[in-house]
Amino acid sequence: MSAPDAISKMDPFYENSDLVNIVIDTPKGTFFKLKFVEDSGIFRVHKALPLGIAFPFNFGFIPSTSGGDGDPLDVVLLTDYIFPVGAVLLGRLLSVLRAEQSQNRKKERNDRLIALPVEVESRRPMQPIVDFNSNLRTAIVAFFTKYNELEGRKFRSLGYAGARVAIRTVKANMKEPQARPNAS
Repeated sequence: MSAPDAISKMDPFYENSDLVNIVIDTPKGTFFKLKFVEDSGIFRVHKALPLGIAFPFNFGFIPSTSGGDGDPLDVVLLTDYIFPVGAVLLGRLLSVLRAEQSQNRKKERNDRLIALPVEVESRRPMQPIVDFNSNLRTAIVAFFTKYNELEGRKFRSLGYAGARVAIRTVKANMKEPQARPNAS
């Protein structure tokens, strides 16, 4: 099975658990946004960020899902590690940032899942748990607000919800197996 097929056919959840498969598309500290092109399996440089702005965390997506913007569900990984583009890892969902983006009077939901990376064998976090406190929550909203502003969009936080809602968000946005590209 080729890499694009493997990612396209990957289940959102790992082995019937609440852990999710996450594909990294933009590593922490990069100055550009990458996007997975499902048909070819490549990670294309999508756009550069303005000078002086970098992604503060690893960003990725949950395979075999489709969010309000038509792309797979976005995930922010709370970790100091920097993962390479295309890495697939397990994550424990902590929260979901419910959000709305608008441009030219067109609004769409574009929620962001918040997760911790976990080890496959032990299912423990890969490093001490980050304190997901109000300062960090505020900083994440501020990043997405500025990022969208620089893209000519407005970003509005609709608030955070906990792990159970994040899991339900993934389940509600899963593609049906027959609707997944290249599914047999």
